[in-house]
Amino acid sequence: MGSSSTTATTTTTTTTTTEKKGLGWMEWLRGWFYVIYEMLFQRITASHIPNPLDLSPLPDLTCIVTGSTSGIGLEIARQLAESGAHVVMAVRNPKAAHDLIQKWQNEWSGIGAPLNVELPYSEPQRFSKDGYEEHMQVNHLAPALLSILLLPSLIRGSPSRIVNMNSIMHAVGFVDTEDMNVISGKRKYTSLVGYSSSKLAQVMFNSIFHKRIPAEAGVSVMCVSPGIVQTNVARDLPKIVQAAYHLIPYFLFSAQEGSRSALFAATDPQVPEYCGVLKADEWPVCAYISHDCRPMNASEEAHNVATSQMVWVKTLEMIGLPLDAVEKLIEGEQVQCRYGVDG
Repeated sequence: MGSSSTTATTTTTTTTTTEKKGLGWMEWLRGWFYVIYEMLFQRITASHIPNPLDLSPLPDLTCIVTGSTSGIGLEIARQLAESGAHVVMAVRNPKAAHDLIQKWQNEWSGIGAPLNVELPYSEPQRFSKDGYEEHMQVNHLAPALLSILLLPSLIRGSPSRIVNMNSIMHAVGFVDTEDMNVISGKRKYTSLVGYSSSKLAQVMFNSIFHKRIPAEAGVSVMCVSPGIVQTNVARDLPKIVQAAYHLIPYFLFSAQEGSRSALFAATDPQVPEYCGVLKADEWPVCAYISHDCRPMNASEEAHNVATSQMVWVKTLEMIGLPLDAVEKLIEGEQVQCRYGVDG
């Protein structure tokens, strides 16, 4: 800048902004185009990926897999365990998880060393008493809380990765940060609204999260789309969508096929470099891996930085963490949340 001084004059201009109440019709159409395109052509675009995905031995990897008693989560946990990783099953139904672990161990007996799989809690932590909409709790709030509270361990064990199971359905989602539970009446609640909104909130939150973690911490944050998969998630979607699931089985991925993008994101050696490039380039959205194990761009609404910042603030408020929780944990300090102290 040199040694000379300059005097700056600040002019304040009053502008009128209109609150965005939902997606524009072009954004809505574009979002559904992405959903339909992925459903119809995912088998073609992902035809180069082996099924199951080829995983190298992972004896030094520890993985916490949420929702690992059914569908894609089950496939991810099983394949990671069979590749030698230490798998922690974070689930709501510990009995089902115990039964699965026993089944896997019996099937694996005689093939290799016993699988290193465990449950973290004797009783699962339930969030329903907090009064939050179920999709938002399960798909966004719970993983957000877990990711932040695990941050000290992730830094100590770096390089580490946080892989969030997202969905192409985020492209038709809209997040009203003043009505995260969709109870104000401004929008009619349906399971589709709840699901797509929670997936968009997850992308927005993690876009801010990955920016707040310094590169030297060695923690990569990303979202992945598994494709359009035949799993029990359809039970919460509208009946017309459920009918489509039954009418077009050829186009849908199996759970094993749907697990490939998450396994790729969790294990491929080039993924951290990709995350680092996005951080350095000030890209507004976190890394996103598509169903075909390639980088993809999140929806137009996911690029709304102002809303993403509000989602970040609102999420921390909802899960009971201070706004500077990430910074404190990175510095080795303790933080207080409504579920206890972590640090």
